[in-house]
Amino acid sequence: MALVEKTLKGQSFDEALTVVTPDGLTIQPLYTAKDGVAVARDLRARDPERPWDLRVRAAHPDPARVAKEILTDLEGGAASVLLAIDPTGANGVAVGSAEDLSLALSGVLVDLAPVALDAGFLGPRAADWLATLAKAAPNAPLAFHMDPLTAFAQAGTSPGPIESHVFNAATVGARLAETYAKATLFLATGRAAHEAGGSNTEELAVMTASALAYAKALVRSGLSMEEAFGRIVLGVSLDGEYFTGVAKVRAAKAMWARLTQACGVSIAPRIEARSSRRMLAKADAWTNLLRLTAAGFAGAVGGADAILLDAFTDAIGLPTAFARRQARNTQLVLMEESHLGRVADPAGGSWYLDSLTDQMARAAWGGFQAIEGAGGVIKALESGLVADAVAKTRAAQEAAFADKSRKILGVTVFPNADDKTPEVEPPDAVAVAGPDVRLPGPDSHCPALTPVRFAAAFEGA
Repeated sequence: MALVEKTLKGQSFDEALTVVTPDGLTIQPLYTAKDGVAVARDLRARDPERPWDLRVRAAHPDPARVAKEILTDLEGGAASVLLAIDPTGANGVAVGSAEDLSLALSGVLVDLAPVALDAGFLGPRAADWLATLAKAAPNAPLAFHMDPLTAFAQAGTSPGPIESHVFNAATVGARLAETYAKATLFLATGRAAHEAGGSNTEELAVMTASALAYAKALVRSGLSMEEAFGRIVLGVSLDGEYFTGVAKVRAAKAMWARLTQACGVSIAPRIEARSSRRMLAKADAWTNLLRLTAAGFAGAVGGADAILLDAFTDAIGLPTAFARRQARNTQLVLMEESHLGRVADPAGGSWYLDSLTDQMARAAWGGFQAIEGAGGVIKALESGLVADAVAKTRAAQEAAFADKSRKILGVTVFPNADDKTPEVEPPDAVAVAGPDVRLPGPDSHCPALTPVRFAAAFEGA
């Protein structure tokens, strides 16, 4: 150690060689056997040819256009689709009825290609529409992905009491569960916290609290505790830091194991990992391909069941056929050429990754306990407990990018003087009348977790 201190020329060991993450976790320069911790490993067998579900996102406003894009994606190697629904067409496919949804999924065999939904407060209605389309396929692996809590957190308000939206979604889910044995009902995620600039542990804490809230609602609606947890998917956000991404997916599994054990059940987790939009840049957008590849790597090595990578042009506009192909092919290369799914939990046994996983899970569990101590995730959102923590973390991360202690390739370092903006698709002015999602009672309110994009502060007008 004396030789190390001499080499550092007056700097302390911690200042020069350790790194503190936005979560407050310390990363050492070297790990040895004494740093090893016991981390439960997910060693379930994976299909060596298709170790995870390659999922693509469809969000073009025109349902007819979306139908063609989905079929192209499925023919090009995708296994499932996430359909973003927005009747206005501003942030998704202009779908406002079962007929519109049928048009958007025209030609898709829902019993072979799983369909997941992203519909915000429209989730229960959209779930019924999808169930209508799949009525001849009761074994279809549908992912209804109802998630009113994320919609509430991002909007800062709900049309009617948010508790009513959660219970209404659970009632619809319990009814659909009677027909669709393989369908999942809720997506429990802390994505709103992450995309607003929060830390990995803050995201995991909100994810776990949301899972508990949804499980309680399903039990109130008549499902057993075991079936309630069995119908929930965990959502994890991944950015370009692949080691922390691997640890986060593994920590999410540890959080789930402890939560379900505390509730007296043993259910294997199902995890959908999505690339983070906060890491994308408009300037030199081609560098987004590196970030997205790192996110896909983290999801695969961490053992996610489904992985969705955004198009590298999503910070600019709607993706072209080329951008969609890149999103698919990035995963196909990781899967079929890099063979990342050939080994179950390849990170297991790494002193560094096991230590990071354990630290992250413990810190996130403490955050989850704080949320529950405040009365649960809804109360924690309404009181500003979550928003205050996220705002503090976001400010620290923005400061780190500003002083270049953290760097954004192509933006804050190595900017491309010859940057040419990639092509994007012009949005079609498509909008339909959607159903009223308001429920009786006063609106709920919370400080909104508004999505950020860290590169935006350095890209100019």
